[in-house]
Amino acid sequence: MTRPSPRLLWGLMAGGCALAVASSFVLTDWLALNPCHLCIFQRLLFMMLTVLALGAGLAGAGGLGRLLGIVTLPVSASGVGVAAYQSWLQLQPPGSVSCVAGTPGVIERWVEWLGQQAPTLFMATGFCEDEGALILGLSLANWAFVGFALCLGAGVLALLRSYAESQAR
Repeated sequence: MTRPSPRLLWGLMAGGCALAVASSFVLTDWLALNPCHLCIFQRLLFMMLTVLALGAGLAGAGGLGRLLGIVTLPVSASGVGVAAYQSWLQLQPPGSVSCVAGTPGVIERWVEWLGQQAPTLFMATGFCEDEGALILGLSLANWAFVGFALCLGAGVLALLRSYAESQAR
């Protein structure tokens, strides 16, 4: 069986992340969802991963491609952490926890600023602890966790394959 090349892995990651972003827009509109700060931040991370993975795939195994590929790892890991935290919030009894604090954190301030610049893309109108739509029994935060975990795995695999290919030459 043929092992997927690093370029194919980067392309699949870019395509999957672009699909996640497009799906977030379609589902938000279609189901009249109110995305929260964490939802918008995850959307932003998927946008960043789309660009980074596409760049890594197009640049190849050289310095820029490797750098862009390496940057996908902390972005993916951040997505895993944020999606896991939001999934945890959604599992708590209603009214027991909230992502809304007295003083906005870094994510909230950044999302608020982005929402002022491009409201259609980044306006947060919901609460993080609301489960929202369920698809096949999983919340959108759960699906984001799966997506970010797959990106992290694909990034590691693509970098390892790229390194192995460069050593074989």
